[in-house]
Amino acid sequence: MRLFSALYDRVMSWSRHRHAPWYLGGLSFAESSFFPIPPDVMLAPMSMAQPAKAWWFALLTTLSSVAGGLLGYLIGAFAFELIEPMVSPGGHYADAFGQAQSWFDEWGVWVVFVAGFSPIPYKVFTITAGVLAMPLLPFVLASAVGRGCRFFLVAALMAWGGEPMERHLREYVDLMGWVMILLVVLVLIFH
Repeated sequence: MRLFSALYDRVMSWSRHRHAPWYLGGLSFAESSFFPIPPDVMLAPMSMAQPAKAWWFALLTTLSSVAGGLLGYLIGAFAFELIEPMVSPGGHYADAFGQAQSWFDEWGVWVVFVAGFSPIPYKVFTITAGVLAMPLLPFVLASAVGRGCRFFLVAALMAWGGEPMERHLREYVDLMGWVMILLVVLVLIFH
């Protein structure tokens, strides 16, 4: 059953759309403060489909993400009561928020850099930085470096692979998709 190859074709078609950079910027902004889907899901196929624009896409993603991080910071600094139920004990993000606070206490600005680069939910750290009143300039610099390193790495790898990688992924995407579903089912059964 070729379910995933049809989805792959659709994603690659969307990645070439003339408005795709706008969507990428919007997603990058939103993900840094409140949205759960990381911009890599758009950045990777866009950079693979249009390798000559990969650096532009990475820069757009980085700048939009840092701007969204500033919104997260402002939410933490001035509107924490709106999200407090989600981060208080029993809330969906309570554990992540508590962990972020302890990491800030231990590592300070370095935690923003690491969160910006890693797959850890960056929004938790942008909001926590605002709650803890972290100095703004180090926050912005650490965000820019961490997010920039991540997004430029993703763009570079995808641009390097380019069209040959796109063809090879297309060839194996159904197998990879079904293997992932099988692994998820096995984890759910044996967890």
